[in-house]
Amino acid sequence: MRDVAKSATADFSQADIDFPPPIGGLVKRGFDIVGALVGLIALSPLFVMIALLVKFSDGGSILYGHRRIGRGGRVFPCLKFRTMVPDGEKALAAYLASNPEAKAEWITTRKLRNDPRVTRVGAVLRKLSLDELPQILNILQGDMSLVGPRPVVRDELDIYGTSAVYYLKSRPGLTGLWQVSGRNDVSYDSRVAFDRHYVENWSLIEDVRIIIKTVPAVWMSRGSY
Repeated sequence: MRDVAKSATADFSQADIDFPPPIGGLVKRGFDIVGALVGLIALSPLFVMIALLVKFSDGGSILYGHRRIGRGGRVFPCLKFRTMVPDGEKALAAYLASNPEAKAEWITTRKLRNDPRVTRVGAVLRKLSLDELPQILNILQGDMSLVGPRPVVRDELDIYGTSAVYYLKSRPGLTGLWQVSGRNDVSYDSRVAFDRHYVENWSLIEDVRIIIKTVPAVWMSRGSY
């Protein structure tokens, strides 16, 4: 599967040829555009408030674009409000080198319950998933969808195994079935299974249902860190 994942991301123009249009077609895309525009307008005061908090917390940049894999293997900058300190990768490497248990947790889940890179403001934003709001712009640009598998980095496609092809058929989502089904309280294998089930059984009604369930899931901060 490693070869499949690498070949899917090696030549982005070829990936567009090899993969059919995203699931849902124009219906899902139209729903995404309307929903993203409504969300951007309705949440604009919150955007401004968070931007000011991030900026004045340490004077660093407001937004951060992390390279993620999109439909057909395309790499795109997944936008977030910055939640980490500068030189976060160096801080992570040093922390993992001195903490074997944390290293094992990182290898298994690609996340840490006690991440040394996260700022105080960032911890709150992550707890409430507010750091992900700028991905509304990714939706308008066509890199993401309101609902779909959460965007992954290149190495994570190896974990998906043969199910990686299902991930690559869909635009990554701002929220998804995994988000409302336990999130980090479930194993990564379960996450992959959720993503595959979503792609295989897509419907607009299911998208609406997931969006509605996202609100209480975020409010309760279920399985988030």
